[in-house]
Amino acid sequence: MPPTLLSLHNVYKTFGGLLAVQDIGFEVIRDTVVGVIGPNGAGKTTVFNLITGSIKPDSGKVIFLKKPITGLKPHSIVNKGIARTFQTIRLFSKLTVLENVLSGCHTRMEAGLVASILRLPSQRREERKFIDRAMDELEFVGLESKWQHPADSLAYGDQRRLEIARALASDPQLLILDEPAGGMNEQETIKLGDLIRKIKKRKITVMLIEHDMSFVMDVCDKVVVMEGGLKIAEGSPMEIQKNQRVIEAYLGVDDENGY
Repeated sequence: MPPTLLSLHNVYKTFGGLLAVQDIGFEVIRDTVVGVIGPNGAGKTTVFNLITGSIKPDSGKVIFLKKPITGLKPHSIVNKGIARTFQTIRLFSKLTVLENVLSGCHTRMEAGLVASILRLPSQRREERKFIDRAMDELEFVGLESKWQHPADSLAYGDQRRLEIARALASDPQLLILDEPAGGMNEQETIKLGDLIRKIKKRKITVMLIEHDMSFVMDVCDKVVVMEGGLKIAEGSPMEIQKNQRVIEAYLGVDDENGY
């Protein structure tokens, strides 16, 4: 069986007396795409925030690469190999497309302050290396021709792909995407699905939250379903589509598509 990359064990989180996440536990296997679904308020984004260090759990453990990362700061978790995007686009809007991706490389840069101030050869070599890396990621997501454009000049779908390129530039083993297809039209969503499959081929594991069920069932290998802070089901897309509790709690029934 492929090795486990990430696991959550009995994780709880409350906000002002509201139990947002209750006894959550599941595993993410390497080189897979895992979807986390559920109604609004189910606790999905809270789980992602707990994994990436934006908030700390009240109890429980988050294990990555067989080591605990529970409660670490976000920059430490990025250094360990987890990158993410957010539900709301968070780009440096006035910087260029290239500069935005370069900002994702900063955790891998080694040149010190003195080398940077004096523009020593070692610093210039590193800068060139990361510019090349950033351009490679822009080519990967299909934005290489727009590298000089301000980020806020891009169409919505391109901005989403730019966020993914920036996350990939940090060299993650796990990429976490919070509603990546939100606001996209049909063609943009199809392109996003193709991009996620390309990311998986790079041996980068993907976790995503998404409300577009057709998209989830198409790209995910495993689906975790939450309701009211609880995990109510997990399994393959086919298993989830047939799970009566999931149908009643969230998916509903569609005679044409079956979900």
